[in-house]
Amino acid sequence: MRVLIVDDERNIRLSLQKYLILEHIDSESVESGEGAIEYLTQASFDAVIVDLKLPRMSGQGVLEWIQSQGIPVPVIMISAHGQIPDAVQALQAGAKDYLVKPFDPAELVIKLRSLVEPRDAEKVPGNPPVSRKSALIGATGVMERLSVQIDKLAATNVTVLLTGESGTGKEVAAREIHRRSAHGDEPFVAVNIGGMHEGLIESELFGHEKGAFTGALTRKQGLFELAGRGCLFLDEIGEMPMPFQVKLLRVLQERNIRRLGGLKDIPFTARIVSATNRDLEAMVREGRFREDLYYRINVCRIELPPLRERREDIPLLADHLLRNLSSRMGRPKPNLVPEAAAKLCSYSYPGNIRELENMLERALIYGDGKNIRPEDLELPDPKAVKKRENPERLSPQSPGLVAQENSALGSLEEIEREAIREALARCQGNRTKAAQELGISRKTILNKIRAYGLSC
Repeated sequence: MRVLIVDDERNIRLSLQKYLILEHIDSESVESGEGAIEYLTQASFDAVIVDLKLPRMSGQGVLEWIQSQGIPVPVIMISAHGQIPDAVQALQAGAKDYLVKPFDPAELVIKLRSLVEPRDAEKVPGNPPVSRKSALIGATGVMERLSVQIDKLAATNVTVLLTGESGTGKEVAAREIHRRSAHGDEPFVAVNIGGMHEGLIESELFGHEKGAFTGALTRKQGLFELAGRGCLFLDEIGEMPMPFQVKLLRVLQERNIRRLGGLKDIPFTARIVSATNRDLEAMVREGRFREDLYYRINVCRIELPPLRERREDIPLLADHLLRNLSSRMGRPKPNLVPEAAAKLCSYSYPGNIRELENMLERALIYGDGKNIRPEDLELPDPKAVKKRENPERLSPQSPGLVAQENSALGSLEEIEREAIREALARCQGNRTKAAQELGISRKTILNKIRAYGLSC
């Protein structure tokens, strides 16, 4: 996604750009309406964020120019409190949305994604359009049953738990439940619990009032509020710290949240969908996950099948992924030759769909651009990868987990500890490089280093 920011206040432009970088969104910024027109005549953007009040040419003028030129780009208007009537007028004139300053950047990102993501896949001329009928790709019986389950869940507002190995498409399934529901046009807000700092979880999910803590200069809506009547997706729910599990349980029971530093309860109506690749039942038995919270989030459960259990879907899935990857790279979609498809179907995919996507992306980069051939596909030796019994651990392609078939291995914790220790040794103690080599985040490796008492 590439966004143009138009605002005459330098601090706003810079702060928005810094936040969008964290969300993996590219952006350009300009201080005037005239500058915006110059940018828009020279390059294409997926969305424009424009301040209503600009010197000389107003944001309304920029909007009118975009429409007069027939540029198919959504415009989000930003305005001060006293300019709300003008912002409403801009909406009537064709703006897709507006935000009142000061606003929460997270809310802006949600609006951007809701406007841009449905349009992303059809940018390259000559590429066949991506079907929006369903994001679930596959024709096997297991996928048909999954689609039926999702249809039934989408007709209700019930709380859902999605389980399955890493890379099986749990977020895709969550989005599909939301898309098929009666509130499919409302926000879908995804949050990765495992990637959040423990001290910020409450503020991010529930929001905070001005002055609630040092640095809380304005009121902030939490993700529960931003989800509105849509869907809040809590990914990696098994990583949630025990102290916060109590607070989440109360919120789910009472269907109310209270901002940090706030005095009143705020009702929420969003559907809650959680996901994990951990064994929550085992965590409950070990006292690492609250039993009452487990039953609260596990009203209805869907187990996402690993890719090795639906090999017949691999050619269809590969074609879909190639179409999306080609559009993202700005290239025509190459042809997957039958021999390459057969090679893909022969592999067991311990990393599931995510691993397949990575293989195809590499093939796109190194191939000739017209065909994906067997020699373009870098498949690991299946005998060199130890099949994992517990999917919550490190990537199965991690060098520290590679073992001979007849090796006498210890517990999964011992294997994981040794994998991290060896990766740190190879990377001379560089934790970031070690995390990249192991296929995990820096936050995860830091937590593992502490848990296992490793020194580096």
